[in-house]
Amino acid sequence: MTTAVQTPAPMSHREVLEALSGLLLAMFVAMLSSTVVTNALPRIVTDLDGSQSGYTWVVVSTLLAMTASTPIWGKLADLFSKKLLVQTALVIYTVGSLIAAFAPSMGVLIGGRVVQGLGVGGLTALVQVVIASMVSPRERGRYSGYIGAVFATATVSGPLIGGLVVDSPLGWRGCFFVGMPFALLAFVVLQRTLHLPVVKREVHIDYLGATLIVGGVSLLLVWVSLAGSSFDWVSTTTAVLVTAGLLTIAAAVYVEAKVAVEPVIPLRLFKDRTTALATTASVMIGVAMFGATVYLSQYFQLSRGMSPTEAGLMSIAMVGGLLVSSIVSGRIISDTGLWKRWLVGGLVLVVAGFSMLGTIDGDTSLVLVGLFMAVVGVGLGATMQNLVLAVQNNTRLEDMGAASSVVAFFRSLGGSVGVSALGAVLSTQVADKVRSGLAAMGVTETSHESHSIPDLGALPGPVRDLYEHAFGTAIGHIFLIAVPFAILALVCVLFIQEVPLRTTVGDAEPGATAPVPAAKAR
Repeated sequence: MTTAVQTPAPMSHREVLEALSGLLLAMFVAMLSSTVVTNALPRIVTDLDGSQSGYTWVVVSTLLAMTASTPIWGKLADLFSKKLLVQTALVIYTVGSLIAAFAPSMGVLIGGRVVQGLGVGGLTALVQVVIASMVSPRERGRYSGYIGAVFATATVSGPLIGGLVVDSPLGWRGCFFVGMPFALLAFVVLQRTLHLPVVKREVHIDYLGATLIVGGVSLLLVWVSLAGSSFDWVSTTTAVLVTAGLLTIAAAVYVEAKVAVEPVIPLRLFKDRTTALATTASVMIGVAMFGATVYLSQYFQLSRGMSPTEAGLMSIAMVGGLLVSSIVSGRIISDTGLWKRWLVGGLVLVVAGFSMLGTIDGDTSLVLVGLFMAVVGVGLGATMQNLVLAVQNNTRLEDMGAASSVVAFFRSLGGSVGVSALGAVLSTQVADKVRSGLAAMGVTETSHESHSIPDLGALPGPVRDLYEHAFGTAIGHIFLIAVPFAILALVCVLFIQEVPLRTTVGDAEPGATAPVPAAKAR
């Protein structure tokens, strides 16, 4: 079925900024949901008698729900009112936050985080889609800089707010209430300022494809995160989970290619070289970025003995770099229309930063750790938003929702895999070091479980030193494991063909080459 999609009339800068205010609030809510809880996790897992696997799944559950739902939200954006969808995502996020805030156990907390992830998946995908429908790719660089600034603000303030809340009488449960006022404000502002035309056409929701995608991704992530602790890597359980996951994903590919009228992930998008390479790069960045950085709070609190507030302050180094590079790169890209050099340079810095973080242990100077984090932040700021921008520039307007969400989907998928796999590696390494260390001290493992995350303040001095050293060394290894994935992302970006950003909101032939704009007279 072919549907004529009208190109919307250009919006004035003031209209864009008014609508953008609500969208940026929604984006702030989405980013805050993960960052505000980061420094609370060690305290949460200790209070609820959780393990390293529980720590991992509090993060993975949100990422998995976000990953699985992102392409669905993106497809719905091509079919329904974008404003209504953003507001629905805000409501879902709020419900999940309430469940998590009152969770009596790790199981309920993880369930609440799943519901939160469904809302965050909608906000992450839809904000990019709405902006793409309002402004041209050439102008989008400027607004992407604003998104980067909000991302940085949420990432900086989140750990700081979370740390302060955890150390206050509210405790860690207060962290899940922090985002609710912002979600309510975003809902009201969007109702007043966001006015987009709704394209009316026949609707075909790909329920089967969506279910198969969710099922296949979930099975593989359950295997990655639990193998080595709950069961052996080479075992019957592994064979069952991997086989079932791969068969389910194969079925999803068949449904998306042959059966679905409106596929959740249109496979024809991958015929475009830029989309295919940018998507692959997004997976690798997700593995490296989420998989490694999510454990930095454990490093600062469990290896360096910091409070949640102090650990939050340490994140300023990374996010300061991200803030500066996202705004600067966005403005220059809008002026020149050229973006590839920023992707290449950003990923070179990411590779360098992760390589340097791979050398840290429990005794590394905090000044050096902060410097290494700043390098990673500068690289990520020049990379993440601009990968989405490159894909949007080569995509037809009617596919904008699906294409934008595909990049976000695969980045989140890589993040889910990275958090699960690297969390399993971290757990195993810490357990091995603690087990051997306890044996050398003549302490039985029943008194100090090696797979648990202990309350360090309650441990005897030598045992506490053992845990701190184990976490410091193991988290350094996590960053080394992330380096090859960052290198693969860099290779993908090197092979992307640069197409200067077009200056219209409407369609352009994918892969069409536009003339490079002349430099502005100063």
